[in-house]
Formats: sequence, structure tokens, C-alpha cells
Amino acid sequence: MQVGPIRIPTVSNDPDWDFCFHLSQQTKIPAHQQTDELYPAGGSGESEEETKTKEEEKAVDYMSHPKEKLAQSQKKVAQLVKEKMNIQANKELIRCVILSRIIFGEHHWKCAQALASLAYGYLTLRGLPVQAKRHAESARNTLLTWKANTTSDMEKREILEALIMLYYTLGVAWLLQNHGREAYFNLQKAERNMKELKESYNGDDCALQISEKDLTIALGRASLAIQRLNLALAYFEKAIGNVTAAKGDKTSDLISLYEEIAQIEQLRRNHNQAIQYLQQMLLRCIS
Repeated sequence: MQVGPIRIPTVSNDPDWDFCFHLSQQTKIPAHQQTDELYPAGGSGESEEETKTKEEEKAVDYMSHPKEKLAQSQKKVAQLVKEKMNIQANKELIRCVILSRIIFGEHHWKCAQALASLAYGYLTLRGLPVQAKRHAESARNTLLTWKANTTSDMEKREILEALIMLYYTLGVAWLLQNHGREAYFNLQKAERNMKELKESYNGDDCALQISEKDLTIALGRASLAIQRLNLALAYFEKAIGNVTAAKGDKTSDLISLYEEIAQIEQLRRNHNQAIQYLQQMLLRCIS
């Protein structure tokens, strides 16, 4: 699969990320200084236990404001994406990372989850695979460590969903840069995590930001990039089945899939089958 060249700015030239990153460094207060600097003790005549309790309560109050801001930013991201305001949505994702770092700490899985969302945003909203890869890789080790040690089912599901997003982002980013093997390797990991996540729901429906259709199409394209034509064909046939089951056999979503699967059949020298798929594509275009 040939991918047209695109201009990829370097991370160091991203002023939004640089500004917000430095802002987070200025805003963040070390844990051991929070109560001492904000709530100085002494001179009140209170017992040590009462003073400690009040300091803990004030520390909780101090963190409530960033948590409210984080919830607001997360809602704002969804609205901006819906309105196709991609650059503004990406800026809000950066704020979510900063606020998560302030609230949870740099090495917490919640902060890594926010980084995975930011990486996906750089890929899908801005079309910047270099930035996407950098942030996804930053989040990966933290998420894998937490997954191995977590005991809560809900927490494990959230981490699995973040891993799916992370590996999908890495896979597509590599694919855009014409590195088929790396793309296929990461997309396979996303597929395994998606299977594990679905098994954890015991057959119940689960809404995911990365759909099975999108992952299957990406795997098909990565398979095509490494010349595994039979595997690519199987993935695209599965994607066509998923789309047909969800939206019917007359949906315009099938047009690009029929075009790509026709290309695969041509490469396999099955010209008659390729013509049939192109005819199916034409029918969808007319309808």
C-alpha cells in the first residue's frame, strides 16, 4: 500500500505541548511540600492528631479543583471532536495529561491513560505520527506494569482499553511511515488486548473508542504492506462482514473496503474476483 508523503513537524516544534508541559512543571507541587507550604501548622494549640486530620482534609480540598478541571476538559474534548475542531480538541487532550500528572503523579496508570489518548489525538486529529508514537511509547511501560499488578476488574478493563488505543496508534503511525512489520506487530498486540477485554465482559456489549472494524482494517492494510496477501484478504473480508452486520449491505462505508479488497485480488492475480468487488463498489457509489 502506497502512502502519500506528509509533512511531519518534530516534537520540539510543537508549541502547544511545550507550553503546557512547562506549565505543568510550574504548577506541580511536591507531595511533601503541599501541606507544609499551603497550610502551615503551629500556634493553634491543637493536638498533633487534630492538626494532622485537618491537614489531610485541606490536602483533599486542594486536589478537588484539578479533578473538576480534568472532568471539564474530558467533556470538552468530546464536544470539540464532535464539532470537528481538531486542533482545539488536541489542546484539551494536552491539558488532560497535565491535570492527570498533577492529580495522580507522573507514573500512575491514569496519567499513562491520558498520554495514550493524547497519542491517539495526535494521530487522528492532527495527522502527526511522530508525536503520536512518542507519547504512546511513554505510556506503554506504565500501563503494562499496572496491568500486571491490578486486582480491580474495572481498573483492568480501563487499562486494557488504553492499551488497545496505544497499540493501535503505534501500528497506524508506523504504517503511515511505511514500516509494515512494526505496524503489524503493534496491531497484533491491540488485537490480543481487545480479545482479552471482550472476554472480561463475558459476552456483554462494551463500547470502545477503537472499534473492531477500524482495527481489522488496519491489520488488513499492515498485512498488505508486508505482502501477506491471503492474510490481508481475510482481514478485509472480516471488516466487510462487520460493516454489513452493523449497517446493512448498502452502506457507503463499504465503498473503500471493496476498492481495497479488489486491489488485493489483483495482486493475487484473481482478476475476475477483483472485477466483482469493483462492481460491488460501483453499485454502492450509484446508490
